[in-house]
Amino acid sequence: MLKKRDHLILLFDFYGALLTDKQRLMFDLYYQYDLSLGEIAQEQNISRQAVYDIIKRSENILEEYENKLQLVNRFQNNKEKLQTALLLIKELAIIENNKTNLFELKEIINDVISEN
Repeated sequence: MLKKRDHLILLFDFYGALLTDKQRLMFDLYYQYDLSLGEIAQEQNISRQAVYDIIKRSENILEEYENKLQLVNRFQNNKEKLQTALLLIKELAIIENNKTNLFELKEIINDVISEN
């Protein structure tokens, strides 16, 4: 499971374009550039509380998009399935003619393909 910060950055990667310019800027400065609320407030000539409110609102909006669209969830599930498929391929390179692994690999790849 991802840490909250990493999860929010991933949500931003998927849905950030749907935020307003100001929300994107505040989120980016806080999470990507690791500036403090005070530093952002000073740079933008607004209050620290305003920065906090914009960032929290942005986080909530990103979570709402994910709850509705599930793009990040599907991405992570497909990534895990493909990692499993790669492990099976490595095992197949070691153990020839293993029909169980071949069938499982086929099912994983078909599952990823059918979700897209």
